[in-house]
Amino acid sequence: MDRIRAAGDIPAHEVPRDYHMDGAGSREEILHEMVVALEDYTAIVTLVAPDGIEEAIDAMLEGLTSVVVPPGLEQSWKDAAARRGRDVRVDAPPLSKDELDSTDAVVTASRVGVSLSGTIMLDGEPDQGRRAISLVPDTHIVVLEADAIKATLPEAVKVLEENPLRPTTWIAGPSATSDIELVRVDGVHGPRNLSVIIVER
Repeated sequence: MDRIRAAGDIPAHEVPRDYHMDGAGSREEILHEMVVALEDYTAIVTLVAPDGIEEAIDAMLEGLTSVVVPPGLEQSWKDAAARRGRDVRVDAPPLSKDELDSTDAVVTASRVGVSLSGTIMLDGEPDQGRRAISLVPDTHIVVLEADAIKATLPEAVKVLEENPLRPTTWIAGPSATSDIELVRVDGVHGPRNLSVIIVER
């Protein structure tokens, strides 16, 4: 410490901060960046108008037989999940870990997204549910409003700060990790498959 103090002041160079400013880019550019980031993470992304949400949910659940939904999910979205005879399990009262583990997919809404990193954030609202339902089933289908996509992390955090006591779940593509030999393993920390429905109004 004495040697550090003896060195005196060390001049700091100015750091450029214009690489990605808050609110940078048009809505179209931010949306495009979000889609590119999600697809880079191997997520399936569909852009729809508000009247196309139900059809998109049904299509993304093709081949699956059971779905968990949070209790506050839009009723028409629940009805779409129930098409083709699928078993829809409402998480109220909370389903057990075994029940969640035996469920093929989960459908939730979301709070906010970050285009720079392709991150989607849930904050426990009734249409998003508790964290467990979005982490245990093998497939997560999440509905994200295009207007809720922010360019940068600080902008998204400001949205979450409106309800600071809610538990948050941050999603950046399907769950994946690599072992010591860099072999990719999917589904270790959460869903193996992520499908995102982005709603343009």
